[in-house]
Amino acid sequence: MKQLLLFIMIALPLHMGFAQNSISGTVTSTEQKEPLEQVALYFPELEKGTTTDSAGYFIFRSIPNGDFELIISSIGFETQSIHVNLNNQEEKTLNISMLPSAIEMEEVIVSTPFHKLQSENVMKVERANLKELKSNGAITLSDGITKIAGVETISTGVGIGKPVIRGLSANRVLVYSQGIRMENQQYGDEHGLGLNEAGIDNVEVIKGPASLLYGSDAMGGVLYFNPEKFALPNETKGDVNMNYYTNTEGVGINAGLATSSEHFKFLVRGGHTSHVDYKTGDGSRLTNSRFRENDLKTGVGYQTTNVTSELRYNLNYSKLGIPEEMGTQTKTRTLAMPFQEISNHMLSSKSKFFLENSLIETTIGYTFNKRKEFEEHHHEEEEEEEEEGHEEEGPALHMNLSTLSYSIQYHLPKWDNLETIVGIQGMNQKNENFGEEMLIPDASTNDIGVLLTSHIHFKDESGLQLGLRYDRRNLDTEATGDGAFENLNLDFNSFNAAIGYKFNVLEHVISRVNFATGFRAPNLAELTSNGTHEGTNRYELGNSDLTHEKNIQTDISLEYSNEHVEFFINGFYNSINDYIFIQPNGTVLEEEDVFEYTQENAELYGGEMGFHIHPHPLDWLHYESSFEMVVGKKKTGDNLPLIPANSLSNTLRFESNSSTTRVKNKYAFITLKSVFDQNKTGEFESATDGYSLLNIGFGGNFSINKTLCEVRLSGNNILDKSYVSHLSRLKVDGINNIGRNISLGVTVNL
Repeated sequence: MKQLLLFIMIALPLHMGFAQNSISGTVTSTEQKEPLEQVALYFPELEKGTTTDSAGYFIFRSIPNGDFELIISSIGFETQSIHVNLNNQEEKTLNISMLPSAIEMEEVIVSTPFHKLQSENVMKVERANLKELKSNGAITLSDGITKIAGVETISTGVGIGKPVIRGLSANRVLVYSQGIRMENQQYGDEHGLGLNEAGIDNVEVIKGPASLLYGSDAMGGVLYFNPEKFALPNETKGDVNMNYYTNTEGVGINAGLATSSEHFKFLVRGGHTSHVDYKTGDGSRLTNSRFRENDLKTGVGYQTTNVTSELRYNLNYSKLGIPEEMGTQTKTRTLAMPFQEISNHMLSSKSKFFLENSLIETTIGYTFNKRKEFEEHHHEEEEEEEEEGHEEEGPALHMNLSTLSYSIQYHLPKWDNLETIVGIQGMNQKNENFGEEMLIPDASTNDIGVLLTSHIHFKDESGLQLGLRYDRRNLDTEATGDGAFENLNLDFNSFNAAIGYKFNVLEHVISRVNFATGFRAPNLAELTSNGTHEGTNRYELGNSDLTHEKNIQTDISLEYSNEHVEFFINGFYNSINDYIFIQPNGTVLEEEDVFEYTQENAELYGGEMGFHIHPHPLDWLHYESSFEMVVGKKKTGDNLPLIPANSLSNTLRFESNSSTTRVKNKYAFITLKSVFDQNKTGEFESATDGYSLLNIGFGGNFSINKTLCEVRLSGNNILDKSYVSHLSRLKVDGINNIGRNISLGVTVNL
């Protein structure tokens, strides 16, 4: 306590000595010269924002010295980025004019290190608002993100979905939430995303190696989920969201409250979802595909001139049925065996300390994942319970995974057009078993990595980004008395580098070229598995001789954009050395086929292309089309398993922001998604026929006694098509995916 008081006494005069600046001004329309109301102005580095009043006026107070980027955005206008340099208690005035535009507002990209607009970013990053995903009627978050080109999901029914980025999944795709990595035994085929949509603002997708920024497990890409923002200073807001899904008779409700003063911020959101077994296109329900989930997210923040800090917590508790067959037809919500019971706690602390023209950013996270898997009486020779009223049979598998992660980054003072970040990141992880069976042993994992990355801005608006990183991972496992697991102490290390260049080919034409290496240390399951894994119907054997995977990927993109037409084409080639995969070895244990991990060199290539047209003067009409493909092969020429089928998506969308009617921000859409045959299958994988799904939806906002309400109605697979996704784990049993589903969503802003 004495040390804390001493620190405060030393830090207080330092804090009070920093200069405080202010910025004020007005925002007007370039054409009409009229003031614009509710324009959003935001400093990404400071995490400080405000909006204009009815006179177009805004003001920022308590801004530290430095060179910052100010983002100005409003619906129907072109997003702007302005560099602002402040020093010596300056009072700066800005008069900003905005050009009308039918193109959607640009947003700040958080997952890359320099917080740029996508048009300024050297690395191609896809971004989607959760509000947009909700309007598409997705039942779960993992299903919703498949609307992003290049992103698919490996599904086990509706409730369990594992994200896939350009053919790579599981531990090759890193998931971030609240600014920290999610660790929830994601190696398992039937282990889902483990994140609820409530309290998520948007998701950013890095498609390609991101080991430079995030270390091991990011060799295939990153899903970066940004939590909802705190309220603006001196603002209190709240909302209630309700959703109903006809196919699963699913109900979802979440409610949130956020309030902020000049310095303190607070928010809280709680949610609940529940679904019965889903119905396929032929009218049958998939037994035990039911699931339910409870979610709580809360956070507190504190902000002064030179310090911004926030503490967030997320508790997610779910029960997920593991479907196996088209059995008893029922609408019960009580889970049958086998099923999973998962508790996931995430606590994160993020702080920024603004020095004279530089910045220190720290992030500390703690995740505790408790996974229990229950199954039918799993030992035929096990003795019957001797006493009546004996406690319910415990879980077959019970694993606790605790993870402490940290990141410290120093943003050096900007030198001319050069920005540089140096940092250190690490993780300490411990896995413990408490169930009757063990699939993987008790173990501890320690990661540490150091990085250096720079961004050079050129006067022609082109940019060069490059970086270097070194990582080391140590894995220490505990032996068991029955000899099923032995003690292992393994070390893996790797250097990784990335370089990218963004430049203007012609007016309105941007090109990006990126080269990056990535690596992934083999996970605990791949190294040590020894047992039957419920839900996979196989006996899994690890291989302690596995080495780490190493890849190099080339990404090239070309984008054209004007006020009414957007076009993009992205191509990639990904070469992976020592790719790890599992295959049967021809033996049988415990009446299950034995699958063993091995590795071989592999390659993946493909890309995405698409366009978006909103013709003048029909700015309310939007036509969007995108095509995506991935090819995955071993160096022997054999196909890799679980590669998504090629697909084509076409959407006709109508939007109106007219204020002349009672309903505002109206929209309607019709989408046809065509998935092609997948005949390029792995050695132990079957081909899948193509299919087309028709989806429709509409919605809008209206006010009731000054209370703003939003209504969304959508229909997915509206023609009730019977189909099987190539990435469905249930296709081997001939089980179809979900049939027609109508969803109704209502949001009430309090």
